[in-house]
Amino acid sequence: MPKDYFLWQGRIKMSDTVLRATAGGDSVRIFVANTSNTVNEAFKRHRTSPVVSAALGRTITATAIMGTMLKNDSDIVTATVKGDGPIGSMTVTADAKGNVKGYAANAWVELPLRENGKLAVSDAVGCGTLTVIKDLGLKEPYVGQINLISGEIAEDFTYYFAQSEQTPSAVALGVLVDRDYSIKCAGGFILQIMPEADEAIISALEAKIASITSVTAMFEKGMTNAQILNEIAGDFSPKILDEIPIRFYCNCSKERVEKALIAVGREELEDILQKEGQADLHCHFCNTDYHFDREDLLRLLGN
Repeated sequence: MPKDYFLWQGRIKMSDTVLRATAGGDSVRIFVANTSNTVNEAFKRHRTSPVVSAALGRTITATAIMGTMLKNDSDIVTATVKGDGPIGSMTVTADAKGNVKGYAANAWVELPLRENGKLAVSDAVGCGTLTVIKDLGLKEPYVGQINLISGEIAEDFTYYFAQSEQTPSAVALGVLVDRDYSIKCAGGFILQIMPEADEAIISALEAKIASITSVTAMFEKGMTNAQILNEIAGDFSPKILDEIPIRFYCNCSKERVEKALIAVGREELEDILQKEGQADLHCHFCNTDYHFDREDLLRLLGN
């Protein structure tokens, strides 16, 4: 990590939200998300390099939007991007209440910029798979998996929706990294075509989306989710349903980690106490360490 690496000091003010809407007489579903603070929180917790911030931030945005597609508060969606590039893998989990958390296996990857000045996200991700797991409270979770088609994340989620959920979709994701490596803005949108959509609407929306330079350019100009919605589907009577707050949130705690330690069994705990005299556990999602000294382990053993 460079010596001049330092943390961003609170420039982003607007709250993160996912706006949910329909258009074209409810024949199109549109989700627009500003995740600037959320992605910046991931950057601060994991000290990600610019290219990892871009890759992880895009995955966080897509998964956060997918969380708002869930029906029940207890439902959870997890997206894992696993490639042969230097990042290794990225895992992001979101729920229906706007809570999202995620991490990359290798947080600091340095690659040269592309000739157009863009971050080499696909090179950092490599070839591999995108796996989506939805825990909907049933006996078995839903699992969908596709091979990565580009490693740029947005195209991969587009392909996932088409192949695994049979829903034609357009996915746009972006992260703009500032000079101090903090997140200047981040967000994206997912547009989904319902079976009753008219071909004329589909063609017009495709042309409109193709004309948009980048989602980060719109956020950098200060556009709100509602303004971006109007930019995409203003000609098709968009109807805003609601807007859900989004935040980076990890529900780990020392109490929860204690329960995990107890769950390994008394014999294993006694072995840890005898050989190590302490236990250190790490939460990958929020990068928090939990230390249990000898007295803590004795207490967990009831001694």
